[in-house]
Amino acid sequence: MRKRSILAMLFFTIITVTSIAQELYTPQSSTAGFFAIENSPRKVDNLGAAWRFHKGDASGAEKVGFSDNKWSVVSLPHGLELLPTEASGCTNYQGIAWYRKHFNAPKSLEGKKVFIHFEAIMGKSTIWINNIEVKTQYGGYLPIMIDATDLLKYGEHNLIAVKTDNSDDPIYPPGKPQDMLDFAYNGGIYRDVWLISHNNTYITNANYIDKIADGGLFISQDLVSEEKAKIGVQLNIQNDNTKSFSGIITFELKDKKGSVVSSKRVKSSLQKEGNKTFKTSLTVDSPELWSPESPYLYKLYTTITSSKGELIDSYYTRVGIRSVEMRGLEGFFLNGKSYGRPLIGANRHQDFAVIGNALPNSLHYRDAKKLRSAGLEIIRNAHYPQDPAFMDACDELGLFVIVNTPGWQFWNNAPIFEQRVYSDIRSMIRRDRNHTAVLLWEPILNETHYPDHFARKVNDITYQEYPFKGCYTASDAQAKGSEVFPIIFSHPIEGLKEYAVSAYDPLKSYYTREWGDNVDNWSSHNSTSRVSLAWGEAAQIVQSHHYAHPSYPHTSFESLHAAYPRVFGGTLWHSFDHQRGYHPDPFYGGIMDVFRQPKYSYQMFKSQRSPILNPNIKAESGPMIYIANELTPFSPKDIDVYTNCDEVQLIRYGGKDTLTHTRPERKANEMRSRIVTFDNAFNIMQDKQMNRSGKEGNSYFEAQGLIGGKVVATHKIYPSRRPSKLVLTVDNESTNLTADGADIVTIVASITDERGEIKHLNNYFVKFEIEGEGRLLANSATMTNPRAMVWGSAPILVQSSLKAGKIKVRASVIFEGKHIPISGEIELESIAPKFDMIYMQSEADAIDANIDATKTIDNSSDNLKRENEQLRNELNALKLKEVEAQQDFFGEGEK
Repeated sequence: MRKRSILAMLFFTIITVTSIAQELYTPQSSTAGFFAIENSPRKVDNLGAAWRFHKGDASGAEKVGFSDNKWSVVSLPHGLELLPTEASGCTNYQGIAWYRKHFNAPKSLEGKKVFIHFEAIMGKSTIWINNIEVKTQYGGYLPIMIDATDLLKYGEHNLIAVKTDNSDDPIYPPGKPQDMLDFAYNGGIYRDVWLISHNNTYITNANYIDKIADGGLFISQDLVSEEKAKIGVQLNIQNDNTKSFSGIITFELKDKKGSVVSSKRVKSSLQKEGNKTFKTSLTVDSPELWSPESPYLYKLYTTITSSKGELIDSYYTRVGIRSVEMRGLEGFFLNGKSYGRPLIGANRHQDFAVIGNALPNSLHYRDAKKLRSAGLEIIRNAHYPQDPAFMDACDELGLFVIVNTPGWQFWNNAPIFEQRVYSDIRSMIRRDRNHTAVLLWEPILNETHYPDHFARKVNDITYQEYPFKGCYTASDAQAKGSEVFPIIFSHPIEGLKEYAVSAYDPLKSYYTREWGDNVDNWSSHNSTSRVSLAWGEAAQIVQSHHYAHPSYPHTSFESLHAAYPRVFGGTLWHSFDHQRGYHPDPFYGGIMDVFRQPKYSYQMFKSQRSPILNPNIKAESGPMIYIANELTPFSPKDIDVYTNCDEVQLIRYGGKDTLTHTRPERKANEMRSRIVTFDNAFNIMQDKQMNRSGKEGNSYFEAQGLIGGKVVATHKIYPSRRPSKLVLTVDNESTNLTADGADIVTIVASITDERGEIKHLNNYFVKFEIEGEGRLLANSATMTNPRAMVWGSAPILVQSSLKAGKIKVRASVIFEGKHIPISGEIELESIAPKFDMIYMQSEADAIDANIDATKTIDNSSDNLKRENEQLRNELNALKLKEVEAQQDFFGEGEK
C-alpha cells in the first residue's frame, strides 16, 4: 500500500496532467469600426450566441411562426459544417443554408437608434427581421448594416432570419466557379454580428452613410516627423431627431499612459434629420512613431456633447502615427527614412483546419502573432478583405497589410458584376481606411484579364475614397492598365543586381506580391515548396532551403535582398497550408500547417528577424537558434541550424566534440541569416554505441548561438526513444479563451518518450474526450476524433460554451493494451466575454446536433485509472529489461 501511494505521487508529479497557469491576454478587437467606451450612450451587444441552423433550403423559414425546434443550435462565427483536415477539391458544402435568431430586444433600447451589424455573410444572403425582408447582399467579405430601429419589438420576442447561399454565382465577385478556384468560399455567417445602439444624434458608419471619402470618422496624416505630427480628423454626424441639434465635438488623443497629448473642440450644429461633416486637425509634439519594430498606438477619443453638457455619443479609435512613401529606385521610406531592408512577409487566407473560414477573433490575433514572431513585417490579404479582428491585430503587432478586393482570375462582362466590384472597393476602403497597418490598396482583380478601362476606374475610385497622403495602389505588371498604378507587382530578375531599363520604369516602385512557389506545372502542383508536415524532416529541409537560398534561379529571401531597393519587398505564397477548390490537394506550401503547427521553414523565417530583443512588440523577438534534425535512424547526416546569431557552436554527444561556424561579414545584398549546415555531423551508429554503453543520457546535440562571444540562444535535442506518454499542450499564444459559445483554442496531443522528446515516427490513433465548459470541434465522420498522429502530434479544436469555467481534455491511444503510451490530460479555463450576449436561454440549452457528442470523462474512476496506467508501464519497463538482457546476450555480435 505504501509503495502504491509513492508511485501515484510520482506519477502526478512528472507527467501528463497539465494546467494553464500562465498570465493570459485578451486581444482588443473593434466592433463595427470603433472601440466601445464604458458608460457611453453607445452600447454594443453580441448577437452571436444561440442561432438555430439548418443546412439546406426550408420553405417559409423567414416567417416568425415557422417551427425550427428540430434545427441545431450554433453560435457565430459559424461555417456550415465541420471539415476534414484535408478538405480540398470542393469537399465543402455549397448551397443554401438558414439561420434563425430568437431574442428579446431589451426594453431599454426603446427610443434609441439601433443597428444590426453583420461583419460578413458568405455568398449571397437575404435577411428578414420579424417577417420583413430588409436586405439582400451579394458578396461574402464585407459588412452588412441594417437600421433595425423600427423593426424590433422592444421587451418582446424578435426573430432575425438569414438565408445564405455560397453556391457558384458569376454575377458578384469573386464570381469564379469554386471548382476552378485556388481557395474555398466555405459558407455561413462566418464573422461576428453586433447590435449597436445609441442616441438619435450619432456618429455614422462610413459604409452605411455611403458618401465618397466621408461618413463616420476619417483620420489622415498630413505631416509626420520625429518633431511633430499633424493628424487630420473629419467626423460625420447624423441627427435623426425632429429638432435641430447643437453641441460640441471633442477629440482627445491619448498615449499609452492615458495622458492627453493633443485635443480639439469643435462646435457642431445640425438641422433636424440632418447630416453634416466636421473637419479639424490635431498636432502632436515629439510623437511616438508607428513601425513594425515599434507599433505604438494612441487612442483617439471622440465625444459629442449637447449644448447643455449631456453626453450624446462617444467611442475611441486606435491611431498609429506614421508616414509611408514609395520613391521608385530609392525604395520604401517609413517615417521619412529609407526602410533599409526588403519588406518581407506572406499572403494569408482566412482559412483554418476543420472550421473553414469561421475563425473567432482570437484565432485571427494568434495568426498575426505567429507571423510577427516569425519576423514577418507585412501581410497580403489574399484575395479579399479579411476579418476586422485580423486588421486590429496587425495594427497592434506591427504588420503592414496589403488590402485586396475580392477576386481571382475571373471577369464577367455583365455590367452588374463590374458595378459590384466598384462597390466592394469603396466598402473595403471605408472599412479599413483608419487602420495604421494598411500600406497598399490592391483594387484590381487578382491575375485577371479585365478591360483596360476597369483598371483606370478602380485606381480612380481608390483615390476618390482616400484623397490624402500615403495612399498607394498596386497592379500586376502583366495586367491591362497597369501603367496608371504607382506600384507594380513583379518578380526580381534572378542573378542580377541591376535591371534592364527597358523593363522597369524608374519612377515606379516594385513589389513581389507572391513568391516562393515552384510547381512543375499548374495542374499537378508538385513543388519543392509544397510540403506536408507529415512528410517529415527531409521534405521540410528542402522547403526551407528553397525559401532561403535555392541553387536554382527563383525568388527567395536571397533574391529579394539582391533586388532591394528597386523591388522593395515581397510576400510569400503562402503563410499557412489551406484548402482549395480546384485541386484535390490542400496547398502545402505554408511555413505552418492548417492547424498552425510549425514546419522547419517557420524556424528558418524566424532566423531572418533581428537578434535584438524588442520589448515594443508582443510577439517573439531577439536571438534564436534551432536544429532542423530529429536524430532518427532516417535523419540526414548533414545538420542544418537556423539562427540569427553571429556564431554557432554545435556540441555533439554530450560534449564529445564541438563544431563551430562563424558567419562571414554579411554583404548588403544578402539575406540576413543564411542557413548554417554542418556536413556529416550526425551518425546514427554513434547514438547506438552510446546507448549500448549506458551513456544514453549523453546522446544529444546542443546548438549554441553566440553574439559578441557570448551565448545568447540554445537549442538542445535528444533522439526520441520508446513512446511512453501523451502530453497535451495548449496553442493559444498566451491569449484567453472567451466564454461566448464561439471562441476556439487548439489543444495539441503529442506522443513523447519519458524525457518528453516527441516521437515523430509513429502511427498511433488518438481519441479525445472533454468535460466542463467546452466542446470538441471534431467527430468520427471527418476523421478528426479519433484521428491519426501527424509527425508525432494530433491537434484538436476546443470551443467554449456560454458559461465561463474550467475545461478538461483527455487524449488516449485508441486501442488499449499493455504497452501503450499513457493517456494525457490538460485543464484550462474560459473567461466571461467583454460584451453582453443577447440570446434565449432555451436556445442555448439545446444540444447542437452537428457536433459529435463526446464521451464525458469519468472522474469517479479517473485517478485510479491513471495510477494503474503508470504502475502498468513501470512494471512493463522492468519486464522489458529482461527482454533486453536476453537480446543483448544472444545478439552479442550485432552490437
